[in-house]
Amino acid sequence: MLYEPRHFKVDDRALAIEIMLAHPFATLASVIDGEPVFTHLPLHVVQDGERLHLVGHIARANGHGAALDGGSATAIFHGGNAFVSPSLYAVREAVPTWNYIAVHVTGRVERMDSSGAKEGVLKTLIDRHDPAYRAQWDEELSEDYKERQKGAIVGLRLHAERVQAKFKLSQNRPADDQRRVRAAMAAGDASAQALGAWMRRLHVGDAP
Repeated sequence: MLYEPRHFKVDDRALAIEIMLAHPFATLASVIDGEPVFTHLPLHVVQDGERLHLVGHIARANGHGAALDGGSATAIFHGGNAFVSPSLYAVREAVPTWNYIAVHVTGRVERMDSSGAKEGVLKTLIDRHDPAYRAQWDEELSEDYKERQKGAIVGLRLHAERVQAKFKLSQNRPADDQRRVRAAMAAGDASAQALGAWMRRLHVGDAP
């Protein structure tokens, strides 16, 4: 369960999906025999009306596969993140912190072992991340080679039951502090600039 103080909680699912699409490399977390298990992998968001699920695959040799047959899992997506110095605050009694964006998707995981199902997963990911490669996969690679590659993976579909989005962007600070934090983010590295853009978009630190 994601810790979501009220200042940072975002209930807009469209914003959560935007983060997942922009930052598709996720951490999949499950529990097997009381032990937490994690796999890092790209996951693609698929919307079917009000329903949402994530598709991807793991190596067949990965023991995490034991949890991918009706078990529960959480996929964690990370947006931008950046250090926030207390020197940006008006008061001197302040401490450093770290701003960030994270989305957690929890639900039941469906394991996909058939060649056709895995073909669908692979084509979904190829079309999303490397569409120019699609013709090579479809037309140049032998069926034997493709079947061997598919035999080495397990496909998965996570059926979302809970989506939580946390945008920690200094919403709990006074307006003047927010403006200074936003300016610092705009002058920072790419990750900080991404947070600054979200602060502008969500009107955190807008001029009065």
